[in-house]
Amino acid sequence: MADAPRHEVHQQVHHRTITVGGHEIFYREAGDPDAPVLLLLHGFPTSSHMFRDLIPLLAGRFRLIAPDHLGFGYSAAPPARDGDDTYTFARLAELTAGFTEALGLTRFALYVQDYGAPIGLRLALAHPERVTAIITQNGNAYREGLGEAAWAPVLAYIADPSPENEEVARGFQSPESIRWQYTHGVADQSLLSPDAWHHDIALMSRPGQSAVQLRLIGDYGSNLGLYPAFQEYFRSSQVPLLAVWGAHDEIFVPEGATAFRRDLPEAEVHLLPTGHFALETHAAPIADLIGDFLTRRVAAPA
Repeated sequence: MADAPRHEVHQQVHHRTITVGGHEIFYREAGDPDAPVLLLLHGFPTSSHMFRDLIPLLAGRFRLIAPDHLGFGYSAAPPARDGDDTYTFARLAELTAGFTEALGLTRFALYVQDYGAPIGLRLALAHPERVTAIITQNGNAYREGLGEAAWAPVLAYIADPSPENEEVARGFQSPESIRWQYTHGVADQSLLSPDAWHHDIALMSRPGQSAVQLRLIGDYGSNLGLYPAFQEYFRSSQVPLLAVWGAHDEIFVPEGATAFRRDLPEAEVHLLPTGHFALETHAAPIADLIGDFLTRRVAAPA
């Protein structure tokens, strides 16, 4: 039997695990090992599973690598213990940097969404020479990008982690809340696979997850404090940036997408008629935008 064509081999998605900082980190990988790298960083409450449709669409042109953050997906989820910093955004960014180093990644574009944004942007602050471009899909770096109603209980919990505010914050992990993140703002919900939110609900229901996620919610204020540093990085680096944003998202609202142009005048912003998880309905057009953007603004893939 003849071997499969080279492009078909590279479009196959591999599911791997590597040890970073003593933790098992799961990741998905596809594409030619010699092609330009796109590092995909997911948000809450999901995992690299959110990129399941996008990866095959780009794997013929780029090397796609999508890790699950510690505590998410199929990566290790050690208990959240008082007094340690395992579940802080600073620590997750350090683990992500260690992950790239373990794989020998010295240059890569970033795709960031939701929690992936502060993790990826911290990585860019620490190692700006490694980042060739940023694709942000509802991944925020500006105060005006915070939807007022969605963020009010988060900000209340950050300011005062009282039992009452904690109870509200725990609600973000409820099946109803997780499903809402997928369905809100999507006009034709028959396009949505319920596999997506049921996958997240199952993993978020594991023992210990409530404490893990509360720790990260409580630490989110550290990301807000870094917004000025992120914005200075944009101004000083003029990193090529593409925003592909679900325009109907009420968590990270469209003003967060257009704000990038303030510091990056050449940022390319596309508001898509969908919600927070834009890949669930718009994977193909987003793949087209990414392929065109990276080819024009960074380098033509091999």
